[in-house]
Amino acid sequence: MARVAERSRQQSALWSGARRHVLDLDDFTRAEIEDVLLNADGMKEVFGREVKKTPALRGKTIITVFFEASTRTRVSFEQAGKILGADVINVTSSASSVTKGESLLNTVRTLQAMQIDALVMRHPHSGSPYFVARHLDASVINAGDGTHAHPTQALLDIYTVERLRGKLDGKRVAIIGDILYSRVARSNMIGMQKMGAEVVVCGPPTLLPAGFVPGSSVAEGLPYEGVRIARRVEEAVDGADVVMVLRIQRERQDAGHLPSLREYSREYGINAERLKLARPDALLMHPGPMNEGVEISTEVAHGPQSVIEEQVANGVAIRMAILYMLCARAANVGA
Repeated sequence: MARVAERSRQQSALWSGARRHVLDLDDFTRAEIEDVLLNADGMKEVFGREVKKTPALRGKTIITVFFEASTRTRVSFEQAGKILGADVINVTSSASSVTKGESLLNTVRTLQAMQIDALVMRHPHSGSPYFVARHLDASVINAGDGTHAHPTQALLDIYTVERLRGKLDGKRVAIIGDILYSRVARSNMIGMQKMGAEVVVCGPPTLLPAGFVPGSSVAEGLPYEGVRIARRVEEAVDGADVVMVLRIQRERQDAGHLPSLREYSREYGINAERLKLARPDALLMHPGPMNEGVEISTEVAHGPQSVIEEQVANGVAIRMAILYMLCARAANVGA
């Protein structure tokens, strides 16, 4: 842990001074992302110990507030904080005063009065963490806001690829599925392009954002500028170094975006036959939870190219790094 602390003291000025929050990756530089990945290496070493405990954040208080259901993200943030020795308090919307009509602003003011050091927040409305960050002295970490962003998921995905296959520079990353509603896809497109990857997406035209004009080969406008568009899954996967499959959000299907899940699986589902089109050593990724038999077959989801469980483990290391770096920043600024 001493090595990790020394690296943190040597962080760039952006980490040690200006950055208070992690809300998305659009305002991150490549150097900042690399700082996170470097710190995650040390955190992964701690996570791999028999006794997973350090006093690095002893005396710090972290609150997680999830207004949407979550397993991987919520638990990994809780585990990350506790491994680092912080006091972690978990709040869900069903057990909060929100159910009694309390506004988000008043909830934030209540949490502020508790003198917390970091707030981890998931909310169904895009932009909510930005609103909270304007009214909270503590660091705010976006754990997913509506269809907008999921920065720590993108960071753990980048970390997984780079630690297994080297730098992303020049690598082809295929993102397949529901791009329109996926905050994971948006943050990954931003982050992976910053790290030098060629990103290509494929999905039903009804599940592509406005910047993805049907018939075009490249997306238009920020933050998607430079992202390639494939008309067929086979075209997207061909020669890919990474195949990232997105969850089809069943709750959205009532909006009429797809004729049926069966048709989606036939046209866009990733199976063994389609995965063979990628490079032989290509990584198969999925942010979870998976709809096996819909967007991904069971055979490949649990096959030799799948790194889905590795993503989960790396999520703890990345979130440890983020919590440590933000809280260390606060301590350094106040020193």
